[in-house]
Amino acid sequence: MNKSLLLAALVAAVALSACGKKAEQAAAPAVAAAASAMAPVVAAASAAAADAASAVTGAATAAADSAASAAAGAMKDAAGKAVDAAVKAAEPVKK
Repeated sequence: MNKSLLLAALVAAVALSACGKKAEQAAAPAVAAAASAMAPVVAAASAAAADAASAVTGAATAAADSAASAAAGAMKDAAGKAVDAAVKAAEPVKK
């Protein structure tokens, strides 16, 4: 509701200035009051957005670490299998 009031006051001020008429003196205090009423809401939204961004960053970091660990494990397994295959292939040559 506070956003609607602020938006309506701003639209009225723009419409009056576009028509060449001066806004009433009561409009300026209303806009100032609406802006000051919105300040806590904007601050809370900003804090919530920062917290969400931090959580997303943490989750992305954890996912990247997990993927890197899985890739390293897969590479280690593949290297071990390659060594085993090489040893097995070399056995008939030894005899």
